[in-house]
Amino acid sequence: MRIAYAPAGHRDARTAVDLARRAEDLGFAEVWLSEDYLERGAFAVAGAVAATTARVGIGLGVINPWTRHVALAAMECAALDEVSGGRLVIGLGASNQGWMEGRLGIPFARPISTLEAYTAALRRLLAGEVVREDVNGLPLDAALSFTPARPDVPVLLGVKGERALAVGARVADGLMLSVLSTPAYVRWIREQHPRPDLRLTAYAAFSCDDDGAAARDRVRSRTARFLGMHGASPITAVPGLPSARAEALRERLLAGADGADLVDDEVLRTFTLAGTRAEVTAGMHAFAEAGLDTLVVMDDGVSPAHEALDRAASCARAAGLLA
Repeated sequence: MRIAYAPAGHRDARTAVDLARRAEDLGFAEVWLSEDYLERGAFAVAGAVAATTARVGIGLGVINPWTRHVALAAMECAALDEVSGGRLVIGLGASNQGWMEGRLGIPFARPISTLEAYTAALRRLLAGEVVREDVNGLPLDAALSFTPARPDVPVLLGVKGERALAVGARVADGLMLSVLSTPAYVRWIREQHPRPDLRLTAYAAFSCDDDGAAARDRVRSRTARFLGMHGASPITAVPGLPSARAEALRERLLAGADGADLVDDEVLRTFTLAGTRAEVTAGMHAFAEAGLDTLVVMDDGVSPAHEALDRAASCARAAGLLA
């Protein structure tokens, strides 16, 4: 299993680039940059990372079909792959109606079929083809004016519903599993979609401290929020979170209330890599045994930035994932 790092989206851009350089020096295989609205733009940060590193893979995780025309996404991705020397991994996701329509005013409909068509068109553009078809309701008749450095940039779909997972397993190089995915969920994905070459990457909420309780407390509210986003779904059901608890967390989220009191230590042990170094190391081993290809450790966004990264490296080294 490969180990990757994701700087918190609300870290300033310079800090994110510094963390990427440090992650490369520490031996991490990839750095993943999220594009959560309205935080720093992933392409600008990724370009700076590409220009100041030499080896580490650069993941975009994830961008969506609504905020970028597919031709623009192809232009940006091809340029980023070019400047990085072929180190880009593209993560695509459907986003959600609350953000796209409710907050940004972008019409949102048929997210899975839209994502599927967008993925196909993006891959064709990146392969240097002319695309003549409607994409997301807009007629496209275009091709890149240059030959992309790689015609087969890896594309992962960041999806979670059963239908969406099936589409991703069929049309993409792999799946980008949502934060709070568990080893049990990884095994379930492998059983549902037994494609030998399907690449599975997952974000993991991370917090490590000599005081395990303090580490868990740092991510308790954040975990409640993410569990509320997932609600009653395979991500929560497969590892055994009762549906009533999942729905209660979703109700708290929709009401704008903190659900931390609904997240006990057992829930945190199940859904996060939070605790002492020994506990986090054991969690990393469990992901590897479940068949995960790349584990993306998420910066907790609370600890001093370089301290969080160094603790992640220490855990990964103890797990045998870093030299």
